[in-house]
Amino acid sequence: MNDTAHTHPGLGSFLKEPLARVLWSRRTRRVSRGSDVPAGSMSHVSQNEPAPLAQIEEAILIAATGASGLTMPDRPWQDAETGDPIMSKPNLVMQGRTSGSPDNAQGTHFFMINDEGTYFLKRLPPLEGGTDAWSEEILIARAEEAKVRILDRRIDVPADMRDFPAYLDSNRLLSNRPGTTVFFPVVDLSHQYINGLMHLLTQPERARPAIIDDRNFYRPAGTKKWIDKGFLNSDIKVPLGLIYRMWTEIEASLLIQNLFLVTEAMGLGAWIHGTVLAPVLMGDPKFRGRYGTMLGFDYASPKWKPMDILRWHTLPIRAMRHARTHPIGLHHRGEPLIRAMCPPHYASMAEAVDAVVAAKFGPGGLYKDPAIFERIYKGDFGARYLAEAAEYERDVVDCTRDICTYIYETHGRFPAHCEAIHAPGICLQAHHVEDAYYERFFRDGRSERQDEHDARWHG
Repeated sequence: MNDTAHTHPGLGSFLKEPLARVLWSRRTRRVSRGSDVPAGSMSHVSQNEPAPLAQIEEAILIAATGASGLTMPDRPWQDAETGDPIMSKPNLVMQGRTSGSPDNAQGTHFFMINDEGTYFLKRLPPLEGGTDAWSEEILIARAEEAKVRILDRRIDVPADMRDFPAYLDSNRLLSNRPGTTVFFPVVDLSHQYINGLMHLLTQPERARPAIIDDRNFYRPAGTKKWIDKGFLNSDIKVPLGLIYRMWTEIEASLLIQNLFLVTEAMGLGAWIHGTVLAPVLMGDPKFRGRYGTMLGFDYASPKWKPMDILRWHTLPIRAMRHARTHPIGLHHRGEPLIRAMCPPHYASMAEAVDAVVAAKFGPGGLYKDPAIFERIYKGDFGARYLAEAAEYERDVVDCTRDICTYIYETHGRFPAHCEAIHAPGICLQAHHVEDAYYERFFRDGRSERQDEHDARWHG
C-alpha cells in the first residue's frame, strides 16, 4: 500500500485496521450523537447537536457497496467421466463486488438516506489499482458520481405517524434520525431467476429436473413437452416454490454485514435493523393512501382469474386488489434506474429470456468481449476459456422460455412465487455515537476506534 496517497489520517488508519480486531470488537451501537434515550432511571438527554458523517466517511461506505475488481471463472468445464461440456459461463457479470452472489448476479441496489437527501446509488466500474488508488479526492468524486438524488430531503413518514406499520417499536426513536446515514438495499431477482433457470437446466440429462408449479396443483410449469421428449427427468421434480428467489437475495445481507464491519473499522456507530417498513418506503399501493408514493417504485398488479381462488386464495374484491402486486422497476426523471426482466418492460417473457441470453452471448455480450478475459487470465488463457467453455444449448434456452412464459401467463406476473424486486427489509444506519451515553452506562461501550474517531477523522 502506498501510504503517501492516503493523506487523510482517518482514511489512512482505516486502511490499516486488522480484520481480526474489527470482527471481535464489532458491536451494535444504536444511539447516534444528539439522540435522547427515554429509559426510566437510565434515561439520557443529549447535550450534543446531531453530527452528520463527513463526505469522506460516506464515500468510503458507498465504495464498500460497489465493484472491487474482476472475478475469476475458476471452474471445470468438462465432466470428469464423460468429457461432456459443463456450463462454466453462468456469471451475469465479471466485475467483482465486496460480497458474493449466485452466478455473480449482483442484483442488489442501494439507496442512501441522509440529512441532505435520499439517493439511489449507481454502480460504477471498479477503481483501477484497488485501495492503493484510494485518496480522499478520488473517493469523494466517485461517491458524487454514484449518487442519484431521488428526493431533496431525508425520506420519512410524518412525525405523528412514526409507529407501526411504518416503524417497529423502539426503532422509531433511534432510526433514521437527524445526523444519521441509512443504507437501504433492494434486490432485482428477475435477471438471476432467468439465468438461474438456464443454469439449472444445464445439468446432465439424468439429473435435469422437471419444474412443476406448487401453486397450480403441482402441474408441469410449461415443461410437459420437455418431460415427454426426455429432456427433463420426471423422477426429479422441483417446485417453483422451492426455487423461490434463487438465493439471489443473500447478497444484500452479506453487503450489509460488510458495511457494518467498515463502520467499526472507521470508529462509527451502526446497527442493522428495519427502518421504515420496506413496502411503505418503496411506495407499495397498499400503503400509498396513508404514506404517499415515498421512493416511487413502479408496481404491477396481475389481473384476477377465477382459478386464483384456489391458487392464491384471493377474491375479486377491493380489499384484495393489491394482494399480489409487486415492484417491477424504478424510474427517476425518465431514467430507468432499476428495470425487471418482465412485461411491460418486454413484450413477452420469451423476449425477456432472449435479452438475458443476448447480454451474455449475443454481439457485444459479456462472453463475446475478449478484453475482459485478457484482464482476468494470463497469456492466452482467456481466449482458450472463451473458445473451449460451452454456452447454452438451444434446448436449454427454449425450455427456459417456456417456463417463464408459463409463469407469466398462468399467474399474471413474473416471477410468481416471489417478487421481481425484493426488499429484504433490513438497512444499515451509520452515525457518530453519543459518547456520553456509552461512557456513563456501559463497561465497554466504545472501542478504541470510537474513542479516537473524532481526532482521526475530524481533528
